[in-house]
Amino acid sequence: MEKTSNAAETGKTRWHRILGRLLEGLLPPVGVLVFTDYALMSESPKTDILLLENKGRRWTKRQKERLPDGVRDAKAGRILIEFKYSESVGKSAFAQTVGYDWFYKRAQGFKDHEVETFLISARTPRRNTLETFGYGPTENTGVYRSAHPLLDHIGLLALNELSDAPHNAFIKCFASRQKEKNSAFAVLRKQFNQLDNDVRWVLEGLMRHWLVVKGGLDMEAELTPEKVVELGKQFERAILESLTAEDFLEVMKPEDFLKVMKPEDILKALTTEDRLKGLGPEDRLKGLGPEELKAVKSYIEKIENSSGAD
Repeated sequence: MEKTSNAAETGKTRWHRILGRLLEGLLPPVGVLVFTDYALMSESPKTDILLLENKGRRWTKRQKERLPDGVRDAKAGRILIEFKYSESVGKSAFAQTVGYDWFYKRAQGFKDHEVETFLISARTPRRNTLETFGYGPTENTGVYRSAHPLLDHIGLLALNELSDAPHNAFIKCFASRQKEKNSAFAVLRKQFNQLDNDVRWVLEGLMRHWLVVKGGLDMEAELTPEKVVELGKQFERAILESLTAEDFLEVMKPEDFLKVMKPEDILKALTTEDRLKGLGPEDRLKGLGPEELKAVKSYIEKIENSSGAD
């Protein structure tokens, strides 16, 4: 049996919600809507499934940069995702995914080619399971397709086997093997400064949960998307507090600091001489009221009188 980090999270954590929270921050900016716990039918209970809906007709280059192998190659504009983190894929998982696929298409009136469905597994599927259900490898490592007539439209992604390509890293950080998590986070760290806050906080929260904390969390408690984000904020805050000004300047440009600082805070750090450097006479007098201008005139006269006395 394959080991997962941190005791498989007791089964209470609904991992598709955390994956959904990551995708909700990652995909809408490039035109892909994300729905978590989507209701397949108007009168059905919500299911543990994710729906990706492309607002355009085709997947764009920017969208593909954020989608894993298999999904990024889909021709349909709607993608259903059944995500298994701690549960091994088998008969139950396949039957569940087929059911979701069928009910969603029939309830919404979509044809088969308009929707593609994927079963994503954090654990590596057993060889005999793949053989039993007719799944074989494709040109993309970790992506499987079935020859079985009931499963030939259900793609299978094994996160432990996906390549280390940047477009796989966002979802591969949910892989069960620590080595694969590490490789995914190593890829993601290179682009942290380019990610939106919410995406970065989810990723940093997962890193703290999986890679940093050893027994420091209540593993019996449910890990929610909100808790992951808070962990990410705490992790980022702790790192920032440990850095020196020189450390900051290695990853951020001075103008980036100036964008978030108030003008009065910047001026406090400058001497009078530094504040006036580069300003012409007229620029130095701009904004002064009548009383202040009188004071300037009086100061000039004082200097002139003093010079004359010499």
